[in-house]
Amino acid sequence: MKSNLVAKKKVSIIFPALNEEETIGMVIEEVPKDILELLGYDVEIIVVDNNSTDKTGVIADNMGAIVLFEPTRGKGNAMKKAFGFATGDYIFMLDADFTYPSTYIQPMLSMLELDWDVILCTRIKGYREPGSMSSLNLVGNRALALLANILYGTRISDVCSGSWGMKRDVVNNLKLDAVGFELEANMFVEIAKKGYRIGEIPIVYRKRPNSPKISSLRDGFKIGRTLLKKKFRR
Repeated sequence: MKSNLVAKKKVSIIFPALNEEETIGMVIEEVPKDILELLGYDVEIIVVDNNSTDKTGVIADNMGAIVLFEPTRGKGNAMKKAFGFATGDYIFMLDADFTYPSTYIQPMLSMLELDWDVILCTRIKGYREPGSMSSLNLVGNRALALLANILYGTRISDVCSGSWGMKRDVVNNLKLDAVGFELEANMFVEIAKKGYRIGEIPIVYRKRPNSPKISSLRDGFKIGRTLLKKKFRR
């Protein structure tokens, strides 16, 4: 006798974190877990402690998140570990510094349930709180998005977004070699080359409550180099 029960779909929400004890509790608390569960999804919240020297991992564990430890620092290293562990049908990646509201996960999920394969949260088309992004960063992000679109024939506004949603099969097909903040460029190239459909949602981008870890010039150069190198590499 066949069962009429339909297996629930699962959502994995990943926060790569390095010394984010000030914000990790806030980002976990903001996840709309109850709403997603009411909509019929199982939810797992994963925090990758990227060799923090503060209480990031302890706080995340106390709040019920699954905590993975990645000793080799670098956002790329952290996310490669998380992607290999996550079990969701839909996988979301958000920065752990409370700049990207996790409340956008629900509309992102709705778009993924339709015809989109990947959804980005765009700061460029959304509202940026005063002090959340310098003029130099804004110009740099627009330039990198323009470069990405010219090289790969896409139409996105924020290739460096720290908030992504993807279907499981997309994540399974990503071949990532990024170590640090060039991760998003690495992901974008893989997604664009494989012809996945990329959508965007304008968001409210919040001011980080503590000092940023990314270097505008150094990391911006690495991101641009990644976009160019992977376009012309055989």
